[in-house]
Amino acid sequence: MIPPVVGADLIGELPGAVLADVRWYLDGRDGNAAYRDAHLPAAVFVDLEAHLAAHGRPATEGRHPFPTAEAFATSMGELGIGPEAVVVAYDDAGGFTSARLVVMLRMLGQ
Repeated sequence: MIPPVVGADLIGELPGAVLADVRWYLDGRDGNAAYRDAHLPAAVFVDLEAHLAAHGRPATEGRHPFPTAEAFATSMGELGIGPEAVVVAYDDAGGFTSARLVVMLRMLGQ
């Protein structure tokens, strides 16, 4: 089994892994712009707002409630992340947004 946290030095040893850039900033900076400016080769951008959150219910469920399992599966499929994919998620803010993707893959991707 691949350990849940890998260093950048191990990424090359995971052939076929999907690299997921999950940058999002609480201060309003644009994660997609950061991705466009510099990302790991072949990484896909996973947008917290578009792919990792349900929409239209912030007043009752908070800013970023989890989407349904079906909506999450659809979003992941659109990004090329299938049920058997090995995913290496990263961000540049201490791991809090990439950790969300990992948790969601474990919880909703079963």
